[in-house]
Amino acid sequence: MRLSIDVGGTFTDLVVDRSTGAAEIFKAPTTYPDPIDGIIAAVALAAEAQGAGVEAFLGGVEVLFHSTTRAINAVITGQAARTALLATEGHPDILLIREGGRTDPFNYRIGYPAPYIPRALTFEIPGRILADAREHAELDETAVLAVIERLREEKVEAVAVSLLWSIVNPAHELRVGELLSERLPGIPFTLAHRLNPTVREYRRTSSCAIDASLKPIMSAYLRALKQRLGKRGMAGQIFAVTSQGGLVDVEELAERPILALNSGPSMAPVAGRYFAALEGATTAIVTDAGGTTYDVSLVRDGTLPRTRETWLGPIYQGHLTGFPSVDVKSVGAGGGSIAIVEGGLLRVGPESARSDPGPVCYGRGGTRPTVTDAAVALGYIDPAFFLGGQMGLAVDAARSAIERDVATPLGLSVEDAALAIVDLATESMVHAIEDITVKQGVDPEDAVMIGGGGAAGINAVLIARRLGCRSIIFPDVGAALSAAGAMMSELTSEFSQVAFMKTGTFDAEVAKAIVAGLNGRAEAFFASAGERARERQVDLAIEARYPSQVWEIDVAFDEALLEAPDAAARLVVAFHARHEELFGFRDDGDDVEIMGWRALARCRLADEGAIRLPAGQGSDGAASRPMTFRETGRVDAPAYRLETLDRATTVLGPAVVESNFTTVVLAPGSRARKTADGGLMVEPLVQPAVRLREFAA
Repeated sequence: MRLSIDVGGTFTDLVVDRSTGAAEIFKAPTTYPDPIDGIIAAVALAAEAQGAGVEAFLGGVEVLFHSTTRAINAVITGQAARTALLATEGHPDILLIREGGRTDPFNYRIGYPAPYIPRALTFEIPGRILADAREHAELDETAVLAVIERLREEKVEAVAVSLLWSIVNPAHELRVGELLSERLPGIPFTLAHRLNPTVREYRRTSSCAIDASLKPIMSAYLRALKQRLGKRGMAGQIFAVTSQGGLVDVEELAERPILALNSGPSMAPVAGRYFAALEGATTAIVTDAGGTTYDVSLVRDGTLPRTRETWLGPIYQGHLTGFPSVDVKSVGAGGGSIAIVEGGLLRVGPESARSDPGPVCYGRGGTRPTVTDAAVALGYIDPAFFLGGQMGLAVDAARSAIERDVATPLGLSVEDAALAIVDLATESMVHAIEDITVKQGVDPEDAVMIGGGGAAGINAVLIARRLGCRSIIFPDVGAALSAAGAMMSELTSEFSQVAFMKTGTFDAEVAKAIVAGLNGRAEAFFASAGERARERQVDLAIEARYPSQVWEIDVAFDEALLEAPDAAARLVVAFHARHEELFGFRDDGDDVEIMGWRALARCRLADEGAIRLPAGQGSDGAASRPMTFRETGRVDAPAYRLETLDRATTVLGPAVVESNFTTVVLAPGSRARKTADGGLMVEPLVQPAVRLREFAA
């Protein structure tokens, strides 16, 4: 039996795969400040459904996949460890100078961003390595020991070491690491050349600082997770989800906790790619609408989107991770996003009610209306069947909150106020998708939309209409899309080496030696994965640019290419094609500079297959209840159960299709049918929506 746990801002999702072809989903509110309580609560629900105790249930778990917001929350809330930075003498301002950039260049009220590690905790280390790996000045170990004593006096909890050109000669960084181990035992540290061997000084240092600051909190969290689950009977292996869209053993995550940043959202594109392929689509807009955020990503030609421009916080004002990750855009527009009227204008999000206290309808002390409250007031969500009946919803309380905080200030009815809340949340979501499609030259009309997350169905049809998408797929496991994606993901590890080489003076033998070294590290990784690793594969790429270009791009290549007599010319052709694909132009007459070499090792822990929910039994008939749509006003509309819906049945809007953990709202003019794999295929606009309210007027 396999488990996948995704700790979100509002709910903790648990997917149970019993290796019988059928899976189950369970949700429990995320707990603060200790999310492990929420994990145990979700496990208890799964055990109860099986008719077993928690100990017996966990005793049958072979593998657990885990994604968490613990790391990113620690950074955003300023709760990471007190960390010091050791930098080369004369270069203490790396984190302060950064890489520049302003989103609003003429707004001088925006203050200059503070460095991730303050200058008061930044210390200069005498000694210098040059770009050609020669030692220009010896490491002053006496000065290093004096700095270590300062670190002890400052009571630092972690140390980041980032010295110039350690990526070509790490001798100084390694020696500083040895001295830290000897003189500050128990204090974790990160060496930049080991973590992120990139030529970019700021990015290498920033990732080193973030990683070091997370080691104490993530080590403690992972240790507590293993201990608490172990005490309850679990002996299986735990793998952590990474922001690169793969899996690593939790022991490796404790050594490189930066991998856990945005770990949950990275899995939605993995699952979305799979479900899009089932319908023959190669371009997919993958959405994951939770209680706190709305995450979107674009899968093109079956390839996961990747970026090195991941910021923690606002772009240019936050902190650049400097690490490659799956490209996911998040906006504060989820089911728990709070609606408020300020200066006569309605605003929805980014503040969220999260799980505690949660939306007003949860009855847990929340007083401010949310998107979920609006959906309840409009009749979309059955108050007696929320979370499969686990939680009853207070409809009157939700309506009262909307009336007090939104309807009365704006002079609207409760229904019109609720519609306005949903419409405004829709606009935020549409803009997020336009950023990754229209602004990158992709027509949403050519893409299928994947609706994931418990709150996806509330306004997915409205979003698709605004974008022109012709179809939406709601997988049967879509309410826990990220958790399901972890079960479809691969065990991964990336290796890289900085080695400058111009294609005009390309040395094939040196290139072969570099690739052989990367392959050797990949094979060692596969060996550590054990016998369960299958479908082993190594993806090679160069980091290259045109001469004098500032930034490099990744260009994939096959190892066999290096055996060809015209290997350099082939790499140049591949670079031109990739550059044109990304930026719309190429310079065929120019040479190419290779800055680095990368190898992504990946393997599966299980055969790739669908994570399917069991088919339901019973009638596919629909019960009706009052619902409000902008086109029709208040009407009695049918509510179908997804589990028992017959594949031959076509559902016409206005209607809703419900499952235990999500509700898909079909606006007038749309239609839906059940897919062969148990999901729901929706066509957002197949006929003009009749505006009955206009006729009534």
